[in-house]
Amino acid sequence: MRHCLVLAGLLAAAAAFAQSESPPPRDAPYFPTPQSVVDRMLQLAKVGPEDFVIDLGAGDGRIVITAAKKYGARGLGIEIEPSLVTQANWYARRDGVGDRAKFVEQDLFQTDLRPATVLTLYLFRELNIKLAPRILEQLRPGARVVSHDWDLGDWTPDHQETMPAPDKAVGISRESKVFMWIVPARVNGNWRVETTLTGAQSATLALRQRYQFFEGTLDAGALQGGRATGASLAFTVAGATPFAGRYEGTAEGDAITGRVVRADGTAGTWRAVR
Repeated sequence: MRHCLVLAGLLAAAAAFAQSESPPPRDAPYFPTPQSVVDRMLQLAKVGPEDFVIDLGAGDGRIVITAAKKYGARGLGIEIEPSLVTQANWYARRDGVGDRAKFVEQDLFQTDLRPATVLTLYLFRELNIKLAPRILEQLRPGARVVSHDWDLGDWTPDHQETMPAPDKAVGISRESKVFMWIVPARVNGNWRVETTLTGAQSATLALRQRYQFFEGTLDAGALQGGRATGASLAFTVAGATPFAGRYEGTAEGDAITGRVVRADGTAGTWRAVR
């Protein structure tokens, strides 16, 4: 009898150990992002130790876990399926990044996106489009948004590519599309501009912005090629105006400062305030 009790105890301990060495079961199937695509998404976003990655629809957590393991980033995965949340947290602990990679059960439309410097997505296009206004409202200029397979509607990506994905679980071509956007500074509206090239003379910069692109006028000149890349912006002012030239600057709140170069090579500085 004693030998039976000892054997039963050993079997129970072995079962407990086996459980601790295996991930919890999933309640439902899902389609993970292939690891090769995960690596490319994080590479495009230039993820580093200073970044905080939020992954919407985190699945088994591989994007946030890879960001923590490979690049030293911190991150949060948002997932609505409880068993996947449990599994992702288990993988994070197993891989030694449980202190930097966390996963929670939450509605992605209720998620506070403001801490993210990088936002990753593998959602249906309809969800991406619904999320776009929230992304633009909450993410700071310069934050990177990377999506697997689906775009953000009429928001033109700053970069897109198609790559081989032989381990992809869905699709016929075994390829994946990767899209990246850099959240632009919000510069829409009227600004008062002064430059060192025009002395005390000032002019109104009127901007009409759509995502990272903008158009408008400065003094009597029309803007050409207006684009915001994060907090950095650039445009050219054409026409017979003292303010004609190539402008580059950095937006910070209600001010823009930068450098202006005329067609003859004369350079100066400029400043704009709302």
